[in-house]
Amino acid sequence: MTVEQTYFRKGFGLKKELRPLIDAEYQSALVERIRARGYEDRFGDVSVRLAQEFGFCYGVDRAVDYAYETIHEFPNKRIFLVGEIIHNPHVNQRMTDLGISFIYPDSEGLFDFSGLTNQDVVLMPAFGVTIQDFDALRQIGCILVDTTCGSVLHVWKRVESYARDGFTSVIHGKYTHEESRATASQVNKHEDGKYIIVRDLEESRYLCDYIAERPGRLSREDFIAKFEAKASPGFDPERDLEFVGVANQTTMLANESMAIGVKIHQAMVERYGSDLAGEHYRSFGTICSATQERQDAVADMMKRPPDIMLVIGGYNSSNTNHLAHLCRQHTRTYHVEDADCIDVESGTIRHKPDLNPDAAELVDADWLPEGPFELGLTAGASTPNNKIGEALLRVLSIRGIDPENQSTLSPTG
Repeated sequence: MTVEQTYFRKGFGLKKELRPLIDAEYQSALVERIRARGYEDRFGDVSVRLAQEFGFCYGVDRAVDYAYETIHEFPNKRIFLVGEIIHNPHVNQRMTDLGISFIYPDSEGLFDFSGLTNQDVVLMPAFGVTIQDFDALRQIGCILVDTTCGSVLHVWKRVESYARDGFTSVIHGKYTHEESRATASQVNKHEDGKYIIVRDLEESRYLCDYIAERPGRLSREDFIAKFEAKASPGFDPERDLEFVGVANQTTMLANESMAIGVKIHQAMVERYGSDLAGEHYRSFGTICSATQERQDAVADMMKRPPDIMLVIGGYNSSNTNHLAHLCRQHTRTYHVEDADCIDVESGTIRHKPDLNPDAAELVDADWLPEGPFELGLTAGASTPNNKIGEALLRVLSIRGIDPENQSTLSPTG
């Protein structure tokens, strides 16, 4: 193969051919039924409401399509995946079943590509990979299939432009997340490019206090120590917080990203005055539209909260965790990784209780009301419809309801 033939970003033209197979594996007739009936349905004494935006987004759909296309395009080659293609255990297990080998990072987020050769095919996930990892794979000569989401690429361009113009990128995200690491690496396209990653509004206050030179701010040494693992090598707050541009991991809470940007701008005004603050600060909206749409759909549902909200998606999925967090503010919410978390025989549910990524699962019994109730459903952008349908089926089974034998009434009927 020539160099041009070892990098693929637009698939292999097999989408139409493979679509029936993918739909059969990931779609749900039950979910489609509810969607077709205005996102509301009734099964026995359980009224079901489905968020109007949920599940697979375009970027995830594309990544899954490309994985299937790659398997069919290279049936006789070893195929590897850098990390997880998306944050959904069912989909990743399906990739394994199809013969794809996963290369997982070590405790420091580093990948070992020493076992790869130029005869191997390597899939890059929807989150993307760091510049260093991309260069390492190109150096080996692997056939690369790039499924990086277009929304992620949009953020990368912003971060690169900040570095080009001498601005430090302040990235709202989880510093251990693959996407944040890949995004931060874009500053390396320019000499002396800098970044710092903040987890939330509370953590961003350390930056704001330092920028505005507020009393009680961290000392230079304490600041460097606190953000050592979350900032570019040699980061110096005295120098590197003078000019900043705000970006984000695309799956974070949109309102929190905006609030962080507002607070940093206010700090710049305190430091430099309103006339000059604009010269030291930049911000562009880089939240993924699919993430925003799913958060907006949940916010709309919570204007009339259901009795119970079921959120389905990987525990390591940022966008799913944030959907659950939004729901918990309004109603009893259960975030389950998969339909298997709902045990029909015992009637229990295993779930992640809060936004903390290290939170242990809880097991609840008698979690369903005895009388009629309303169940709300949504799912993260990495969750296929069949897993939403399976979760609903398990809830109905606990109640002894067979959806195939139910006459459907209107939600108010």
